[in-house]
Amino acid sequence: MPDLIATISGAQAAYYEKLGIKLNKWLDPLTEAQFWRNPFPDGNDIGHLVLHLTGSLNYYIGAEIAQTGYLRDGDKEFSDDHPPSKAETLEKFDQAIDFVVATIRKQSGADWSAPYSGRGADSTNRFGIVIDCAAHADHHIGQIINLTRELRRWTTVVCDLPGLRSGFTCGYNPRNPE
Repeated sequence: MPDLIATISGAQAAYYEKLGIKLNKWLDPLTEAQFWRNPFPDGNDIGHLVLHLTGSLNYYIGAEIAQTGYLRDGDKEFSDDHPPSKAETLEKFDQAIDFVVATIRKQSGADWSAPYSGRGADSTNRFGIVIDCAAHADHHIGQIINLTRELRRWTTVVCDLPGLRSGFTCGYNPRNPE
């Protein structure tokens, strides 16, 4: 049975590492302004989605499995009017991924099947919440990729228009001005 536990832990850890790499790959080229801009009239900007993912991982895996004492402010994840910088936000996300991976690698067979009861979670054991958090992160990373593509499309279309007025900021979106 130890080989199965090592396989489960290794596969889960590798998947979270892949999610972290994927997110950074898409976000590295963005400017600070693009990171906090939503190109659509509704929904969330990329930066607040990353804050949300970080808070989710720190709560569901950090506080509830590793007992870190993390206190989550879910509302602030989406509404912080003075959020940290892009660099600080991504650093905290990377730290959360590293912590999740380390926590996963420490799980024994008994740990994986231990009861789980985090606030708002449907999972009843640790294995389930680790899978749910991975699916949740993958979902939001998909949204982030979509937002990034739209920001690139908008920048390409707007910046390639002939006769732009002087002082025009490339990538400006009249639906979401800075």
